[in-house]
Amino acid sequence: MNKRNFELLGAFSILYLEDEAELLKHTTSVLEDFVKKIYPVQTIEEALEVIKTQKIDVIISDIHLKFSNGLDFLRIVKNDLELEIPSILTTAFTDTDYLLDAIKLKVDNYIIKPVNIKELLNNLHDVLLPKIQAKEIERSYNIIKTISAVTDSKQVEIIRFIIKNLDNEHMLNYSYSEIMEQVEVSKPTVIKLFKQLSDQGILTKIQNKKYLFDATKLPIPEKA
Repeated sequence: MNKRNFELLGAFSILYLEDEAELLKHTTSVLEDFVKKIYPVQTIEEALEVIKTQKIDVIISDIHLKFSNGLDFLRIVKNDLELEIPSILTTAFTDTDYLLDAIKLKVDNYIIKPVNIKELLNNLHDVLLPKIQAKEIERSYNIIKTISAVTDSKQVEIIRFIIKNLDNEHMLNYSYSEIMEQVEVSKPTVIKLFKQLSDQGILTKIQNKKYLFDATKLPIPEKA
């Protein structure tokens, strides 16, 4: 397998359910350097509160908890809440019954404790790979659609820069000068493009250095 790019994990939020306080603290302190947000919890009740109030991209859960079972939590998420969230199980045991239950719940990966951080990062990358690829496809399609909305070829690199640097809320947090530092174009070219995109409702200035990108306003490319 090709070398994994862990920087891609920075776009995703993780729920981590582990009742061992020191392990939870240690693993969280490492993962928070790689992911967008990590929600460390010790009980199913806490985990459910996070699931109901936050957007979670992947769940890491220990199987054996003090007063419950990580598989029970995943059943609630899948069957009661009807959410399909990729999941990774950690456990100090290799009980076949648990493995069979994990397979039935379509758990994506399974890690034996003590948790090896590199192995966990590899698992996170592989579990999230379909979402990563989907984001890249969406970004590429948005580039094509945005380019079709303008006519000046000098603006193409600015468009690529805009799409590449949108955050998860579709916000661009750059000034004209900062864009010019990254892309070799003149200020009038940047201003002209931003006005074109603004006129079409594609890019809306929220405040200084903060623009909202609205993909729904993009024209649909004509089919060949």
